Amino acid sequence: MSRDVVVRPVGEGERAAWQPLWSGYLTFYKTSVPAATSDVTWRRLHDPAEPMHLLGAYVDGKLTGIVHYIFHRSTWTPGNYCYLQDLFVDDGARGLGLGRALIEAVYDKARAAGASRVHWLTHDTNAQARILYDQVADRPGFIQYRKIL
Repeated sequence: MSRDVVVRPVGEGERAAWQPLWSGYLTFYKTSVPAATSDVTWRRLHDPAEPMHLLGAYVDGKLTGIVHYIFHRSTWTPGNYCYLQDLFVDDGARGLGLGRALIEAVYDKARAAGASRVHWLTHDTNAQARILYDQVADRPGFIQYRKIL
C-alpha cells in the first residue's frame, strides 16, 4: 500500500500535532525545556519577522516529522547560511524517507532564500541518522565547543 507523503509548513493551528514530535525530539536527546520556552519557540516559528521556520512531513494527512531551520548571517559570505536546528520523525514513520524529504525541503527553502549553505549538528551516538546525513551532506570535521551561560 502506497502512502501519501507531503512536506509543507506546519500551520499555527497545528500546535497539538507538533507538540508530541517536539517532545519526542527532546526525549531522544535526553533533555527538556520549560513549557514557556516551547511556547516562545512556537510563536517564533510562526512570526514572519523571525528567521525561524518549521516544516512538517505528513503521512496520509498526519504530521509525523518536523524540521526547524533558521537563517543567519555569516562572515564568510554576503548571503545567509541556513541552520537546520531540529529534525525529528515519529518512531512509527521511520524508514519512509521522511528525514531525507525534510532535509531536501530545507535545501529547497535555503536555495530559494539565496543561502549558500545548510548546516546542522547531531550527536556522535546518533548512528541511524548519521547514515542518512552521510548520504545527503558533507561532514567537514569540525568539533563543536560551547559554554552554557
